[in-house]
Amino acid sequence: MKTRFVDSGFKKAVTLLALSVAVLTCLLVYNMAANAVPAMQKFGPAFLFTSTWDPVKEIFGALPFIYGTIVSSALALLIAVPVSLGIAVYLAELAPLYIRQPLNFLIELLAAIPSVVYGLWGIFVLAPFLRDIAQPFLSNYLGFLPVFKGEFYGVGMLTAGIILSIMIIPTISSISREVFLTVPFTQREAASALGATRWETIRLAVLGYAKPGVMGAVILGLGRALGETMAVTMVIGNRPEISASLFAPSYTMASVIANEFIEATSNLYLSALIEVGLILFFVTLLINIAARALIWKVLSKAKIANI
Repeated sequence: MKTRFVDSGFKKAVTLLALSVAVLTCLLVYNMAANAVPAMQKFGPAFLFTSTWDPVKEIFGALPFIYGTIVSSALALLIAVPVSLGIAVYLAELAPLYIRQPLNFLIELLAAIPSVVYGLWGIFVLAPFLRDIAQPFLSNYLGFLPVFKGEFYGVGMLTAGIILSIMIIPTISSISREVFLTVPFTQREAASALGATRWETIRLAVLGYAKPGVMGAVILGLGRALGETMAVTMVIGNRPEISASLFAPSYTMASVIANEFIEATSNLYLSALIEVGLILFFVTLLINIAARALIWKVLSKAKIANI
């Protein structure tokens, strides 16, 4: 009887703890939405499509921050995805054991580095390199493209994209590697038996089978890039303008909240910043839900194949 009572109490306790996470999330959304009401009432849907951000005149539009967030995250994915998939394929399929373990440890170590350290490295190492070498080179040879025109500041969209790509490589590569390891070995054997080369086996039997899981890993990396604050704030330039050039300074939703929240002296200013945070919350939430759904799909396929 005593054991049954203890088990029942333990079950109720852990259930309460699990439900508390959902309750806290709902309270967070409610509190943010309630504080964002003044900005919602004054600006309405135009808040998402207005480029003016003027705290003095109390005119607020989130479009430059949405643009900066999307472009910097997309640039990070463009750089990080090929590198991450290459790392994952090598670790899962090609690397000998004596290299696999140390290399896997070093890659996971990148995820443990504080974002402020990435930001400092970006300011003192990456930004000067881009300003003095990389950006003049790109301007000279690819300057006919709008994305490679403009002044060389060092800090800007390109710097933020590179920093973000380095930060999300551990996430994408680690999850992709685990997804590759869930591919049944019979897939590889079947491809080899049909005369496929090592590359063809990896491309057709492994990458083709694990595509949903890889997409989930990429979307999780995107979620990390969208929400990154400190490192991006230190290197993106923090200018609320929309520019086609990757050399130009920009702003993200997370950066404007971190930079200006302490300076919000009016209720409308504070409400506008909270509405930006609410937009970022929902975007990140939707992206993470999509990523989890894709990963569950590939894992369920692996379980069925193993049965």
